[in-house]
Amino acid sequence: MSDEKKMAIIATKGTLDWAYPPFILASTAAALGYETQIFFTFYGLQMLRKDLSGLKVSPLGNPGMPMKMPFGPSWFKSINWNIPNIIQANVPGYESVATALMKKTIANNGVATIPELRELCQEAEVTFIACQMTVELFGFEHSDFIDNVEYGGAATFFEFAGEADITLYI
Repeated sequence: MSDEKKMAIIATKGTLDWAYPPFILASTAAALGYETQIFFTFYGLQMLRKDLSGLKVSPLGNPGMPMKMPFGPSWFKSINWNIPNIIQANVPGYESVATALMKKTIANNGVATIPELRELCQEAEVTFIACQMTVELFGFEHSDFIDNVEYGGAATFFEFAGEADITLYI
C-alpha cells in the first residue's frame, strides 16, 4: 500500500461560487502531495466545459449571499445588501447583476478565476472524472469538455475514494 495520501472530491454544483471549493481544495491538496481526484456529476459537469462564461452566481435562496459592493466610497462598500428572495426572484437580470458583482469582488481581491484554478489543478495532475451517466443524461458530447478528462461511473470513482484519506462532497 502506498504512503501517498489521497483526497477524493465529488463536485455536484455548477455555479460560479460553488466552482471555487473543489478547485481550491484539490489544488491545495495536490500542492501538499495528495493524489487527488474530482468526480464531476450532475451540475458539477459545468466546471469541465470548455467555455466557463456561463457560470453564474445564484443568489436566490442563498442565506449566506448578502455581499458588500465591490465599488464606491467606503461607507457604500461597508453595507451588507440583504436582498429579499421575492425581489431576487422577480427582478429580471438579478442573477446577472449578482454574477457581475461577484466577478468584480474576485478581481478586486486578487482571487484566481475559475479557469486559472482549473488549469492549476491540471498542472498539478489532479484527475478529473466526468460522470458518464450524467454526460449522457444531459446530452453532452465529450467534445463539450476540456481535454484530459476521464469518463466513468460511480464505480470508477469508488475505487479511488475507497482508499482516500479525505473524501468531500461539494
